[in-house]
Amino acid sequence: MRLKNNLLFPLLALLLCATLQAEEKYSLRLAYGMESDSDLGDIISLQDSTRHKYRFDVLSLDAGYLLSPSLFDLPLDLYIKGGTALFRSEDLSRYPELSGMDDLTDANVYEFTLYVKLYYNIDFWGNRVRLGLGEGGSYTTDYLPPEVIEERTEEPDDPKYSKYLNYLDISLDLDIGRLFRLKALRDTYLGYTLKHRSGIFGTINGVSGGSNYNTISIEKNF
Repeated sequence: MRLKNNLLFPLLALLLCATLQAEEKYSLRLAYGMESDSDLGDIISLQDSTRHKYRFDVLSLDAGYLLSPSLFDLPLDLYIKGGTALFRSEDLSRYPELSGMDDLTDANVYEFTLYVKLYYNIDFWGNRVRLGLGEGGSYTTDYLPPEVIEERTEEPDDPKYSKYLNYLDISLDLDIGRLFRLKALRDTYLGYTLKHRSGIFGTINGVSGGSNYNTISIEKNF
């Protein structure tokens, strides 16, 4: 399946949302990106964010509902969100070092997430930047290849990975409607989103590792 076909329906949905006139209680986000072999701490501290040795990408679509605007009378918006994602891998059979790894697949893997997300709104000169942090759960239809490779490389005697893991959704984006003074694009946010799965140091199913996907995202509130 080609990427352009995967993107067609979500893009049409975003364009439709851009034309709707409502109370902006809902959101729809499309994101695409690549897996990184860097740790979460290195990525968010901007120390070292490198792409994985093997090619793994993700295409995700998330929808949200605004639970509380201006939480505690602060520039904080609280959403509940759910999403689905398609994880793809290159042909891993080309790499002899991966041969014989149990539970490793290069077939498509699908993810379902449910989480709450808090946005901190920063308004300046008529523009808006948002810093977002989401926390919840992630379930995949199969084991994610980068998680399998990490565990079987670092813990070959006792590898642990799981379809269900904790989920973090970290983002930084900018309202392009306010930036370009285009009313039709107001509350349309373009930016960066980090999709993070982990076992929280072994507290979930004994998993100490996880995965990080750096993505470019576009989100519309409507």
